[in-house]
Amino acid sequence: MKSFSQLGLSNEIISALNECGYTTPTDIQQEAIPATLSGQDVLAAAQTGTGKTAAFMLPSIERLKGYGNSGTSPAMHPVRMLVLTPTRELSVQIDANIKSYIKNTLLRHAVIYGGVSMDTQKEILHKGCEIVVATVGRLLDHIEQKNIQLNRVEILVLDEADRMLDMGFIDDVRKIISLLPSTRQILLFSATFAPEIRKLATDFMNNPVSIETAPKNSTANNVEQHIIAIDNWRKKELLPQLIEFLNIKQAIVFCNKKITVNQVTRDLLRRKFSVDSLHGNKSQSERLATLNAFKNGDTQILVATDVAARGLDINDMPFVINYEIPLQAEDYVHRIGRTGRAGAAGVAISLLDEYEEKLFDAIVKLTRQDLKIEQLEGFIPSWYQVATTSKTLMPDNNKNKKTSNSCKPTHTRPLRKRKVETCALLLPNFGIK
Repeated sequence: MKSFSQLGLSNEIISALNECGYTTPTDIQQEAIPATLSGQDVLAAAQTGTGKTAAFMLPSIERLKGYGNSGTSPAMHPVRMLVLTPTRELSVQIDANIKSYIKNTLLRHAVIYGGVSMDTQKEILHKGCEIVVATVGRLLDHIEQKNIQLNRVEILVLDEADRMLDMGFIDDVRKIISLLPSTRQILLFSATFAPEIRKLATDFMNNPVSIETAPKNSTANNVEQHIIAIDNWRKKELLPQLIEFLNIKQAIVFCNKKITVNQVTRDLLRRKFSVDSLHGNKSQSERLATLNAFKNGDTQILVATDVAARGLDINDMPFVINYEIPLQAEDYVHRIGRTGRAGAAGVAISLLDEYEEKLFDAIVKLTRQDLKIEQLEGFIPSWYQVATTSKTLMPDNNKNKKTSNSCKPTHTRPLRKRKVETCALLLPNFGIK
């Protein structure tokens, strides 16, 4: 295991890393930092939460630090590095990391994203900065208004490029790349790779170094995954009981739609939980305030759409709960990647109703994992094969209810024949090995 100094980083950067509490490079950092320092294009896949941001930012800062200066003229601070991201939240997270990494250099940085006024961003860009982190749409707005020039960019990073493609940004990304100098370094980092990503790499990258520190589309080994079969209408009954029984101090609850986020948030608020919501309809100021309160521990439960699946970095996040199975299998990888970060143990719980089985099958196919469907006594769904369990998850709340042996189908839809196991949440330490 190499140290950061052995990877070729200077004392200025290592000193900043020490203050951040970074001691040992992760696998992706050990492979990507030397390749990036050499000036090669890099095509890298790694599990979410393994330090991708540091993997592309640290060597890039090392390469660019000589451009840092105290001059006041904007001409002294042209954009040298551009980091493109799919969401505002990810942009903000990366920019916060950059601020920590460059503290011992004279490099300037800026972050630009939609949902807020362009005026403040315009003022910062006009003063000059070497590093710009941007969402695709807002960057194009500034390009159109001639607030930013990209003709001096030496390093382009496409972070979570698969998500950018999913969101329909591929043509915009190509347009931005066409505005860059012909000689530039491109670093493409993502937790998942799709054929379109390979096509983009073929079109714009020059013999990239390919790095995969884990099987593609895989989930972290330190995240304990539970798939709980349940009737859809009983999810809102089970969720608060899970929070109480498992003594969950902090968790993200993911939903597919904004309307579901609002419903779940209202249900939890009525039960006196400390809860807030996050989705695309909130203003940027509201979203930042919500995220800050959650990161600071002032909010216990964050109910969110997939806007929080990427870019939310909390090292000690213990639980992620999929109230609904994600519509895209790749988003499952990113959702549960919010827990188990930086090597910590985490638990991911997914509530599965009968109409989500095809979505679950897609996750199994993508991740190539043998994910067992589990059941909790007192919540065994009517659509599922009945199995006997000897324990109850919430004995006090369910002692007057029928046991699993008396559960009967409520309609004529054929019962599933999958193997059902007693939920590991009943086991000591909730099944975490």
